[in-house]
Amino acid sequence: MKAIVYERSGGSEVLSLTERPVPEPGPGEVRVRVAFSGVNPTDWKSRANAQPATGVRQVPNQDGSGVVDAVGAGVDAARVGERVWIWEAAWQRADGTAQEYVVLPARQAVPLPEHASLELGASLGIPAMTAHRALTLAEDSPGRLAPGALAGRTVLVAGGAGAVGNAAIQLGRWAGATVLTTVSSAEKAKLAQAAGAHHVVDYRAQDAASVIRELAPQGVDLVVEVAPTANVALDLAVLATGGTVAFYADGSGPELTVPVRDSMARNLRWLGVLVYTIPDAAKLAAVAAITAAVADGALRSGADAGLPWHRYPLTRTAEAHDAVEGGAVGKVLIEL
Repeated sequence: MKAIVYERSGGSEVLSLTERPVPEPGPGEVRVRVAFSGVNPTDWKSRANAQPATGVRQVPNQDGSGVVDAVGAGVDAARVGERVWIWEAAWQRADGTAQEYVVLPARQAVPLPEHASLELGASLGIPAMTAHRALTLAEDSPGRLAPGALAGRTVLVAGGAGAVGNAAIQLGRWAGATVLTTVSSAEKAKLAQAAGAHHVVDYRAQDAASVIRELAPQGVDLVVEVAPTANVALDLAVLATGGTVAFYADGSGPELTVPVRDSMARNLRWLGVLVYTIPDAAKLAAVAAITAAVADGALRSGADAGLPWHRYPLTRTAEAHDAVEGGAVGKVLIEL
């Protein structure tokens, strides 16, 4: 089978196409014939910064979708032929989804409803799980989202045109929250509106703090934050007392100065999110909620849902990684 591998860290030039044997699933595992491999920022960052173990050929990419075509001992044989979405394929493992077949623990290949496309399946994983974790960190929030779970709450999603932002808008609405989002252009505003945000604020064309405070006079309960360093002043201006900022990226700067006095006086919380290291129970809660939202038709992908797909063949995986590193708006998919 064909696979993309790298044996040392570096730019996308370290990725190479190779032939390797089709793997066999062990106990508790399934083998998936991969249809799409989803590319996330952590995929290129891991390739650029994390040195694989000596002699190990690392296959990149955590997310994907496909069809189960073999199972190992202890796994129900009825799963063969099942359409699935994949999460965390390459976390502490050498086998990501940028290959024609991948073997992984059965729980990491999740049944995909028939009405859901395989493109959607490959767009879930890390972005949707990150969004779910962020949305469940506010004071007294449920550990697992469901319809009505966030009723009465106001959520601000920073960067609503991004993959995590898109998922946060959709999951927040599904859970009953009033969802506001910030974007940097009219084009991105259209994407956030397609995702279902109740209110979209272009922070370059509007006074974001004033507009958000007008929309949410009592303040927002939770900020799903993509740029904490850049947005700390805005977040302070719009947070309600007892509010939470759940931040999941450091592109705006590697250090965040937390305003101690204001945070203390208003009982504000600043919490970091990295899916790979959240508690296992939180991962499984996210998987269950995401699956339910997809089944309800509340979690979608593609241009109509505000997350355009950008497709690349396996042979152009390096270009796909570069596109994500370059800030491509939408979801980058490798089509197998």
